[in-house]
Amino acid sequence: MVKLTLEAAKQLLAVAEQKARQMGLSSDIAIVDEGANLIAFHRMDNARIAGIDISQNKAWTSVAMQMPTANLAQSALPGGPSFGINTTNHGRLVILGGGIPLVSKDKIIGGIGVSGGTSAQDIEVANAAVQAFNSLLGFGDTAMTSARIGSTIRTGRPAQ
Repeated sequence: MVKLTLEAAKQLLAVAEQKARQMGLSSDIAIVDEGANLIAFHRMDNARIAGIDISQNKAWTSVAMQMPTANLAQSALPGGPSFGINTTNHGRLVILGGGIPLVSKDKIIGGIGVSGGTSAQDIEVANAAVQAFNSLLGFGDTAMTSARIGSTIRTGRPAQ
């Protein structure tokens, strides 16, 4: 099983930060492991203090619910099949966009959560890191090893 290393998490943070800077955002960015435990966190200068918990909870939600947080927004509306879901888990479940699971070989091995812009902007920043992560994995290469995860992503590489 592929494990998300601290080194890889720091590189994903760097990719997300680069994308946020390009968009003129000050973001809070969190990376969690397959158990939704925090691996790495970065608060850019002038990022909102409230975004610390929001970004970490977006990452947690993406792993706990096994889907991007944006997928929960529609079903959580009044009258929707999941109305009120955001009040569960002691309010930790976030239905705002910007939390995306990191998947390898159909297994969730972590998640990223971003807070600092609109939901659409947070999704865009998180997607930059997800694309870098997928590139690291060789776009689903089943021969991926945990050693490559800690050594392949280049922080200077432009976000795709």
